[in-house]
Amino acid sequence: MAARILANIIILGSGIMARAFAQAYRQALTNASKNGVAQEAVQNIRRASKTMTEVEARQVLGVAEHSSWEDVLQKYDNLFESNAKNGSFYLQSKVHRAKECLESLYRSKAEGPN
Repeated sequence: MAARILANIIILGSGIMARAFAQAYRQALTNASKNGVAQEAVQNIRRASKTMTEVEARQVLGVAEHSSWEDVLQKYDNLFESNAKNGSFYLQSKVHRAKECLESLYRSKAEGPN
């Protein structure tokens, strides 16, 4: 008899805890959406996934770190044109993003420290 009462108390208590947890979770989501935390986190994830690092850009174009801007442009033109004819749009866009990434780096190096 005591075991049955103890089991009922445990089941009842766990049900109450589960409902309280669910209610607290819903309230946390509501508060996060009011503060804009959730949207900011999603935007940061999207921004981070779209940026290309210098290392990745150099790997895509197949240029070394000491390569000149003319070498980068030549590789870009070759890869872009070959993917335009018989390649994929995905690879073509990767090549373009790599050039954009390196272009900003070469511009900042050319301008030097201000």
